[in-house]
Amino acid sequence: MPTGPAPIIPGVVARSLRLAFVDIRGVIGAATPTHAHLRERLVAVTVISLGVNLAGSVAIYLFEHHAKGTDIHGWGDALFFTTAQLLTVSSSVANPLSAGGRVVDLILELYAITVVATLAGSFGAFFHRRGHERDAALPAAQGQTG
Repeated sequence: MPTGPAPIIPGVVARSLRLAFVDIRGVIGAATPTHAHLRERLVAVTVISLGVNLAGSVAIYLFEHHAKGTDIHGWGDALFFTTAQLLTVSSSVANPLSAGGRVVDLILELYAITVVATLAGSFGAFFHRRGHERDAALPAAQGQTG
């Protein structure tokens, strides 16, 4: 029976998951400046997105609730449509029928794409900085054990 690299894989996965949970706790508690920076960005994107969602819902409702053939008849419909657009998931609700509703829809979609790109960049920067922090901590840790 071969005993090649297979036993190594579970150890690598377990170590990776442990490090991921350590970093998640670090972001929540702002353990380092890098963790705090990511937490600030996540909070800012969340708060701004909630504001955009509410403002977009009001705008969609005002433009669409009287449009002929629309699926948006109340505030809940407008909130559902706007939230689905911001999640870049689209919904079964017919696309906005009014010109104003279409403009709002485009703004929502542009915002959603921008948020996805911003979050990707933020996580990339976080992982890059954490890698440098771990590399810098490695010689110190090796000096303590030797």
